Amino acid sequence: MSAGEVAPIGVGMLGYAFMGKAHSNAYKTLAYMTWPPPLMPRLVSIAGRDEQAVAEAARRYGFAGHVTDWRALVADDRVGLFDNAGPNNLHAEPTIAAAEAGKHVICEKPLGRDGAESYETWQRVAATGVKHMCAFNYRFVPAVRLAREIIESGELGDIQHFRGAYLQEWGTTGGELWRFDKAAAGSGALGDLGAHVIDLARYLVGEIAAVSALIATFAPGRDVDDAVESVIAFQSGAVGTIEASRVCPGRKNHFTWEINGSAGSLAFDLERLNELQYSEANAGFRTVLVSEPEHPFSEHWWPQGHLLGWEHSFVHELHHLLTAIRDDSDVAPHGATLEDGYRAAEICDAMLRSAEAGTRETVTYR
Repeated sequence: MSAGEVAPIGVGMLGYAFMGKAHSNAYKTLAYMTWPPPLMPRLVSIAGRDEQAVAEAARRYGFAGHVTDWRALVADDRVGLFDNAGPNNLHAEPTIAAAEAGKHVICEKPLGRDGAESYETWQRVAATGVKHMCAFNYRFVPAVRLAREIIESGELGDIQHFRGAYLQEWGTTGGELWRFDKAAAGSGALGDLGAHVIDLARYLVGEIAAVSALIATFAPGRDVDDAVESVIAFQSGAVGTIEASRVCPGRKNHFTWEINGSAGSLAFDLERLNELQYSEANAGFRTVLVSEPEHPFSEHWWPQGHLLGWEHSFVHELHHLLTAIRDDSDVAPHGATLEDGYRAAEICDAMLRSAEAGTRETVTYR
């Protein structure tokens, strides 16, 4: 390899639908926008059960080849990073197999269909020593990272409240059918959307100690939840609420959160993801446009005032993982590891237990 040349890494991807598209776009974008990239992604092969569909996906996304059995990716010596963007029931076995074959892994959330499956996945992958990431991409939105920096600086004082909601509407009209099947998905809105809120609550405020939850299924014939409402208590003494629903007409991708501290507050709306609302003490909220040269991730992009989109969070996420692989550095604390994926799953399980029993549940880890 000549001086100045970027070392390559072969990528094998399982899944070609929504998340497959997002991840593929990120690999291709970071290859030239984050120049020089930590490693140069080489899109080796993509796996999916439908021969015609996965062949078309390979052509569309730029993968050199395609297979109909994910095991072929695990056996492919050209693949150094296994990217699991498949359905929830295919998160555990392929991710474990890839790691045990010596490949670094990134797995979409939720890590598993429940805490037990997530725990086994984390433990077996961690035992191999490969780099591993659970794809909680909202950690890599610039406004979210700026919020973390503000909180860590102490400017908000003692954190007292967190309230987060992730609301969408597509559950009223259909969608990918496997998402409504407990055997395939594990849970409904809770694992799909609520897990994102849980992860950001942990990332920004800290560990969740206890939950009190209600779940509801409105559509007849479904065996997963359409909506979840939960009151939460943090180990720090802060309190909060978490809400997730896929049956809110008019809500497209409404992920909002607010954090109140003894000395100030922050608020965020994903549908305005370049903005962070900030109140210093009781001064009232002002809008911070997160596009200044000193703001997180700005070094890769445009002059201030030129805005980013949802897709850029995946560029930042994968850039972080490739940097960890190149430098043999830690994925945590800013990247979510498979341990973070497991902890989010355990909190989801505690919410389900609380809803079933009508009790306050303490969150415990294995």
